[in-house]
Amino acid sequence: MEATVSIPKPLTAKDFASDQEVRWCPGCGDYSILKQVQTVMPTLGIPRENFVLISGIGCSSRFPYYMNIYGMHSIHGRATAIASGLKATRPELSVWIVTGDGDSLSIGGNHVIHILRRNFDVNIMLFNNQIYGLTKGQYSPTSEEHKVTKSTPFGSIDHPFNPAALAMGADGSFVARTMDRDPKHLQDMLKRAHAHKGTSFLEIYQNCNIFNDGAFEIYTDKGTKAEETLFMEQGKPLIFGAQKNKGIKIDGLKPVVVSLTDGYSPDDLWVHDEQDFYKAQMLTRFFDDPHGEQHLPRPFGVFYDISRPTYEDVMVQQIIEAKAKKPADLDALLAGKETWTIAE
Repeated sequence: MEATVSIPKPLTAKDFASDQEVRWCPGCGDYSILKQVQTVMPTLGIPRENFVLISGIGCSSRFPYYMNIYGMHSIHGRATAIASGLKATRPELSVWIVTGDGDSLSIGGNHVIHILRRNFDVNIMLFNNQIYGLTKGQYSPTSEEHKVTKSTPFGSIDHPFNPAALAMGADGSFVARTMDRDPKHLQDMLKRAHAHKGTSFLEIYQNCNIFNDGAFEIYTDKGTKAEETLFMEQGKPLIFGAQKNKGIKIDGLKPVVVSLTDGYSPDDLWVHDEQDFYKAQMLTRFFDDPHGEQHLPRPFGVFYDISRPTYEDVMVQQIIEAKAKKPADLDALLAGKETWTIAE
């Protein structure tokens, strides 16, 4: 008899959907993000049992319930710490972290900056809706100044965090931004984040239609999106506008908007380079000019992508080298080098 070989059935988005009822508010941007994650994961060539998704606390952190993979709904702000421990002990797993602007940048801010500098090979998806949604509408670390909420009835006097700029400041090796209402771009960014070896930091603009509806409408509405967004592509000039007739040029050390109908050509423009640390920092700061001199579009795509050793790889190598040496003297290790002898 001829032996039969069973070919595994290709995974689909349905394989990554759990049997749990999705319990976000109708119209929440989280639905779109969930759909894109479930669509992308089957295409990554990883067995479903090798995916792990860890979240903190917040609306976004309900994500593990809705994914048919291993996961953990952990504690407020500590998903990054738990994921670090998992990746250190099981480096072969594909570890994803789901967090919100409040969860990761308030109580979890310290953990976020340290996982970025340590460069564990994990993927952080930060859902930024500029509000605390789960606890019913208080201002968050990314809420704009003068934001009137239940906890700031006279307007917030806090200066907000810029998540992408914060990630750059913590020496993140991959920093990108996308949005819930652009499914194709979101999928592309998820794939880029996965392909990066090291900590990928993906900020996702996510609409909270109950407590902060329309916070990013200017970047998602068909009538304004083309004029207000700048989609960065590696090796290509920074061009935007409904007619693709506007671009970004560097004047000294300052980015300026120029018109391609006023004598400028694409050759005059800033060409995007994902490995340029200094220009990446400038791009993360493309918010409204604080001096009111010009209005810059909001960048989306990969700001920065470089390769440097991951924490778990260096740790494993250190263990191998330690084992190759003569058996360790535990007493000597505990005593260290700073010991002394008291003369009688």
